[in-house]
Amino acid sequence: MTNTQRAVFLDHTSLDLGDLDLAPLRQCFSELQLWSDTDADNLIERLQGASVAISNKIQLNARTLAACPELKLILVAATGTNNVDLEAARARGITVANCQGYGTPSVAQHTLGLLLALATRLVDYNKAVTAGQWQQARQFCLLDFPIVELEGKTLGLFGHGELGSAVARLAEAFGMRVLLGQIPGRPARADRLPLDELLPQVDALTFHCPLNEHTRNFIGARELALLKPGAFVVNTARGGMIDELALANALRSGHLGGAATDVLSVEPPRDGNPLLAHDIPRLIITPHSAWGSREARQRIVGQLTQNAEAFFNGTALRVVS
Repeated sequence: MTNTQRAVFLDHTSLDLGDLDLAPLRQCFSELQLWSDTDADNLIERLQGASVAISNKIQLNARTLAACPELKLILVAATGTNNVDLEAARARGITVANCQGYGTPSVAQHTLGLLLALATRLVDYNKAVTAGQWQQARQFCLLDFPIVELEGKTLGLFGHGELGSAVARLAEAFGMRVLLGQIPGRPARADRLPLDELLPQVDALTFHCPLNEHTRNFIGARELALLKPGAFVVNTARGGMIDELALANALRSGHLGGAATDVLSVEPPRDGNPLLAHDIPRLIITPHSAWGSREARQRIVGQLTQNAEAFFNGTALRVVS
């Protein structure tokens, strides 16, 4: 049932590419105003008179919240809430709810896709064909780049929640053994290996944990050197957990078998990044797209709808503040 509340979606094209059904979300409000993007100059103006703000990445700081006295609910169209001043929201009685677990199948398959691309040297072989190297080969096949089988290899995994567990299941389906690493800043557990114990044992490393003061740059030059020669590193979590310059140098030195990342420390990387240099071998970068299947984005619409309905009914769902 439509609620007599006005909502503003500040950056809806960061979610909807024109392929989503927004009808369930529209039905939650008397009015839903969609903006493709919003900058700091028009943010407060667009929120005037709105009781609900929907944001994927638009920053809602204390000054903005103070200037929008009618605001009652912030719906974050993502899991991370670092774009909202949660303390200021609490002080003003503004509820903040996020979305959770919506992208598990999409991110899990992207993670394994990147790992498979590294193991099979997919990018290198594709480039070789495009460059005409196969066409000039003296035999039926081209095997210029070493191929690695995942079966029998060991995957080190940081973060074993819903997403990490999904990645572990896929890795095990390929015959990999999975070891879990102790995430910095968390209580020690018997089933989690300390960093220095885990790294020398693994053939590949993936990340599925949040970025915070404990995990920022917790993989640096020293940790990368502890990995086996030829090991793979895949990051589909958050940029900044791996020292990017150290990773670039580890690839240049030939110590790593390859690396792939869907995330960088600053996104988009308008002012450059050490991993964007053209001389880094065996590196795959995708533009924070792992989460973005249509199915995952439609799940976000569903969760935004559920969160709004729960709030209007006086109950809490995915409330973070």
